[in-house]
Amino acid sequence: MKCRHCHAPLDTSFVDLGTSPPSNSYLTIADLDRPERYYPLRVAVCSTCWLVQTEDFTDREEFFSDDYAYFSSFSTSWLDHSQRYVEAMQRRFALDDASLVIEVAANDGYLLQYVKAAGIGALGIEPTHSTAVAARDKGIEIVEEFFGIALADRLVGEGRSADLTAANNVLAHVPDINDFVAGFARLLKPAGVATFEFPHLLEMVEHGQFDTIYHEHYSYLSLTAVERIFAANGLSVFDVETLPTHGGSLRIYAQRADGGLHPRTDAVDAMLAREAARGVAGADFYAGFQARVDRLKDAFVDFLIDAKRDGKRVAAYGAAAKGNTLLNFAGIRRDLLPWVVDRNPAKAGKFMPGSRIPIVTEDHIREARPDLIVILPWNIKDEVIAQLDYAREWGVQFVTAIPELRVL
Repeated sequence: MKCRHCHAPLDTSFVDLGTSPPSNSYLTIADLDRPERYYPLRVAVCSTCWLVQTEDFTDREEFFSDDYAYFSSFSTSWLDHSQRYVEAMQRRFALDDASLVIEVAANDGYLLQYVKAAGIGALGIEPTHSTAVAARDKGIEIVEEFFGIALADRLVGEGRSADLTAANNVLAHVPDINDFVAGFARLLKPAGVATFEFPHLLEMVEHGQFDTIYHEHYSYLSLTAVERIFAANGLSVFDVETLPTHGGSLRIYAQRADGGLHPRTDAVDAMLAREAARGVAGADFYAGFQARVDRLKDAFVDFLIDAKRDGKRVAAYGAAAKGNTLLNFAGIRRDLLPWVVDRNPAKAGKFMPGSRIPIVTEDHIREARPDLIVILPWNIKDEVIAQLDYAREWGVQFVTAIPELRVL
C-alpha cells in the first residue's frame, strides 16, 4: 500500500490489532445466524509525510452505511462542547444572519442546531441516511452525500460558498484525504475559515489509546502531517487549540492559501515544535506501541477473568466503536461480559459486532445491580459516572481499561 497523501510506500509498521468487523456494524437477531465479514486492522506510518494510516481493505460504504448507528446527540458533554464552539465562532468571526456555516459530517444535527438557533445560515453535509434523517427532523437542511471537490464545486456554483466550515471528527474518516481537504479550499469564501477537530496522535501514542483505531478511522493525525496535507491542497493553517475531547484533540483553523485575513498565531509553531521534540517525524516515536497495547489488553482480560472467578457481576456501559476495538482485540465474549448498556435506541436490542454481546437499555443496571461497570467510552467517563450515580447505593465500582486499567 502507498500513502494516501503523498503516495510514498508505507515502510513503517505501527500496530496490528488482528481482525475485526466494521466497528459500527451492529447486529440484529437475524444477523446472529449469519457470518460476519472481518477485515485486518493494521496501521502503518509514512516516513515521508508522517501520516499514520490504516491499510485499506474495502470501500467506505461498508463502514458508513444507511443504518449507521453513531448519533452524536446522545452525549450531553459533546452537545455542551458543540454549543460552546458555535458561540465562540460567532464572536470570533462576526457571524450573523448573512453568513453561511456548512458542517461536513453533520451527523444528527448536534452542532448545526445551535447555528440555526443563533439565526445564522446553516447547511449540513452527511452521507449516512439514518443520521441525516435525524438532522432534518431538527429543521436542518442536509445534503446526503460524501464530501469532496465535486460536491464543493457544485455548492459554489449554486452560490453557497461558506463563511465558516466545521469538520469535527471527520478528517480521520476519509480515504481520499487530498480530495476531501481540497474541497474545503474550494468551498470557502475568499475570507472564509475552516475548522477541523480530531484526536491528536501525540495523545494517542503517549497514552496508549489504541481503541481509537478502527476501520472507519483511515488516518491518525498530527499537526505535522496535517499542515503538509493542507498546504498541498490549498489551505493554510493559521491557529491551533488543544481540547480535552476524545482523550485529547486538536482544533485546527485554516483559510484559503490564496488569500485569507488571519495571521498565523504563535500557537501553530509552538505545537509543531512540541511534536518535533517528541519525535513525531521519526520512526522511534512509533516503536514499542504494539507491546504497550498488548499489555493493556492482557491486563483487561486478566481483570475480567478474576472478576468471574470471584463471582462478581460485570456489565459494560457504552456500545461505542472504541469499545468494539477493545473487545475484539481482547477476544472478549459474553462469558466475561454478558451485556452492554447504551442510551441510543438505534443500538438497543442489537448486538456488538464481533463479540456479539447484547446491547440493552439502562433499566438492566437497576434490575441486575452489577458489582462492576466497565465504561467503554472512557473519554466521557465523568459524564457516565454522574449519569449512573444511583448505582453507588449498592456499592458498584466503575472500571476503565484505557489509557490504563483503573477501578474508579
